[in-house]
Amino acid sequence: MNQIIWPGLGGAAEILVLSCGFYFLLLFFRETRSIKVFLGFLIVLLVLIVVTRVFHIYALNWLLRQLSVYLAMALLIIFQPEIRRALAEIGRQPFLSVPVESHDYVDSVVEAVMLLAERRLGALIAIERADSTRAMQDTGVKLDAKVNADLLATIFFPHTPLHDGGVIISGNRIVAAGCLFPLCQQPELSRGLGTRHRAAMGLTEETDAIAIVVSEETGTVSISTRGRLSRDFDEDRLRRFLSSVLTKEAVVASRWSRARNELDLRPAGIAKTETRTREEGSHGG
Repeated sequence: MNQIIWPGLGGAAEILVLSCGFYFLLLFFRETRSIKVFLGFLIVLLVLIVVTRVFHIYALNWLLRQLSVYLAMALLIIFQPEIRRALAEIGRQPFLSVPVESHDYVDSVVEAVMLLAERRLGALIAIERADSTRAMQDTGVKLDAKVNADLLATIFFPHTPLHDGGVIISGNRIVAAGCLFPLCQQPELSRGLGTRHRAAMGLTEETDAIAIVVSEETGTVSISTRGRLSRDFDEDRLRRFLSSVLTKEAVVASRWSRARNELDLRPAGIAKTETRTREEGSHGG
């Protein structure tokens, strides 16, 4: 009678870790475009292995089993954009990020976008967040101007030298205009989307920036984040979206700044903490 061998505590922990790892991997890749490619590759490989084994095609079966060893490399190649985006997402966490400045220019951006939409003047505005857009800034004309509704509207006025490119806002400043953004290459995109919309999606596929697009044909306002496009924003909805996303980042960053100040172990930081403690004690007494 065969004896059942139960895994020890270490084996159970290993099974649990592997199960959680596979679960979260499947959860992460479930809605990506590459998952269909990978599943198709895996199914074809498994079917060929089974068929060659059933019909005793040993040479081909051996070759296919050797190819399965390189499945991990195929994973890295197929899911390269998703893996890069996941690693970038880890790098954006508060304990690794630098503080961002408060975003007090939302009203100016909304005012400019609504003015351009009313007059059906095409526009593309990118708001930099954690990921750097330096490569895109280098393709345009460098600026260093306070975000202003009139200035943004003027940049996109027809027949001006910079109106065809994109504007990049970083750190409460307009840092560049007339910039070229990478175009989205998704094959399932509607042909009705123009170059500005594809550029907005291409930029947000590679960075975590927010891209605002005004259609010069319909005056429709769209927003692209994480490579996805949402359309038909009115003034209130646009203001709520920008305020919600950007204010949340500012709050997280300010909390991290306060935590770093509280944990300042330099002599000056310790002296500052002791002074604050004495002052609080005197007020409390």
